[in-house]
Amino acid sequence: MLFDITYFTPRGYDFTEDFKDPNLRVYREIYDTLKKIGHEISLLGIYNDLSVLWEEIRGNRPDVVFNLADVFNNKSHLDKNIAALLEMMEVVYTGASQSSLLLCNNKSLTKKILTYHRIKVPNFHVFYRDRKVWVPKPLKFPMIVKPLREEASRGIAQVSFVDDEKSFLERVKFVHESMNEDVIVEEYIDGREFYVSLWGNKRIKVLPMREMIFGKKPEDEPRIATYMAKWNDAYRKKWGMRNVFAQNLPEGWEKKINTVCKRAYRALNMKCYARFDVRVTGAGEIYIIEANANPNLEKDDEFAQSAKKVGISHEALVQKLIALALKRGFKT
Repeated sequence: MLFDITYFTPRGYDFTEDFKDPNLRVYREIYDTLKKIGHEISLLGIYNDLSVLWEEIRGNRPDVVFNLADVFNNKSHLDKNIAALLEMMEVVYTGASQSSLLLCNNKSLTKKILTYHRIKVPNFHVFYRDRKVWVPKPLKFPMIVKPLREEASRGIAQVSFVDDEKSFLERVKFVHESMNEDVIVEEYIDGREFYVSLWGNKRIKVLPMREMIFGKKPEDEPRIATYMAKWNDAYRKKWGMRNVFAQNLPEGWEKKINTVCKRAYRALNMKCYARFDVRVTGAGEIYIIEANANPNLEKDDEFAQSAKKVGISHEALVQKLIALALKRGFKT
């Protein structure tokens, strides 16, 4: 079981005390589930040194790596490099391939591919660091300013919503300078926000949709899934925000959303499992907002909850991901 951690740990390190940290809960849950199923497990946490991974595979070659490594050296876009190393060493691993991780981590590439396949995404423009910044004429306010390669809504706040040139330029400058990240700006899509989980290699199964309810947010404020809105319990409680199974959908919406997400999954050549963040306007227009390779597998997060809704236990979910990895083998 491979995962990222914020400090160096050697091979054979005992994570018993570390896993008591609430921030590492997903690792503890997956580890406990793997044990419950009956697998023999070696734990390996990586921070900024890949030699421990290399040495572990050379000295204790696994049948399969359960890959939970989302970050390397505090950089989320390097997750693809970890997968690439596993591929070069011909080790079977769960989750997305390095090519899918590359595409999903770069929001611009994702949107270009989906646009080519006639899947709706918000109109967008990319501003790289150390280059001129202006308000793109084809785009219309309001817009959302995001880091190009970040995940889990990192770098997205209420001030990411911009509706004039001044706030636009200020936010782009902030992301460039304070986060040292390139920027993607995209038109704001007003509508309901759904989270659609899928799994499979050739045969794709769509799990029941989840929806973010924005609760007591004032009607004149944008409804966006900021970092606080996703991860800060006190903030969510204050504004009555919650994630629930989608209800009261207009006729035909669910089937259309599922079809679009399956098309997107195939277009991005995704394997094993993934989740799409989707916006649907009042007129029923479906937009892919984000493509998430290797989404969170915590028991109370979207993917596991969607699986549970159709009777798939956490044990069955984890075992299914292993089975999908073994079936895929080295074909990435």
